[in-house]
Order: sequence, then C-alpha cells, then structure tokens
Amino acid sequence: MNGGWAGPARREGDAAHSSTPVTSPGADGLTRMTEPVKGPASYFPSIEKKYGRPIAEWQTLIRASPLTRHMELVAWLKTEHGLGHGHAGALVAHTRAQDAGA
Repeated sequence: MNGGWAGPARREGDAAHSSTPVTSPGADGLTRMTEPVKGPASYFPSIEKKYGRPIAEWQTLIRASPLTRHMELVAWLKTEHGLGHGHAGALVAHTRAQDAGA
C-alpha cells in the first residue's frame, strides 16, 4: 500500500457510468464509435441488471404513485422496492424530465 488516496472505490456495475464512448454496429456491419449515454440514463443498464425489471416498468410504478415530490419518490423506491439512492434518483429524475417534455 502506498498510503495515498487511490480515488473512489469501484463497485460492480460502475463501468456502465463511465464516459468512455461505446461501440455499436452500423447498418453495414462495421463497428462505429457512438456517444456515451449521459445523465440519469447512464444508470439504466445496471438498474435493469441489479433489480431484474425493465426501466419502463420502474417508470410505470413512479407515474402511478400518488407521491409527487422528487425526494418522496426516491425514498419510496428505496424503502418499498429496495433500490439504492443513486438508482432511485436516476429513475425519478429521468421519468419526471420525460413527463415535463424535456
């Protein structure tokens, strides 16, 4: 151990949040670099993997909730559905932005 700070600890699934460009096959079959997903949606692959539900299902639950404030919805997702704070916040922020037409 060198005694210095090595940066934040990496957790399983953190790679999904990196700003490294992603590759995807084009219509002609050639691999091309694409822009990385940014913002709350960058959490979606790890949310689906960890909790086993598609994002659309989480958004339906959020929209059906009688709660309206961001932090109320985050707390509800955490207590009732076991989501982590970051994942819950990303889902609520993205869903509310979509609903607001952003």
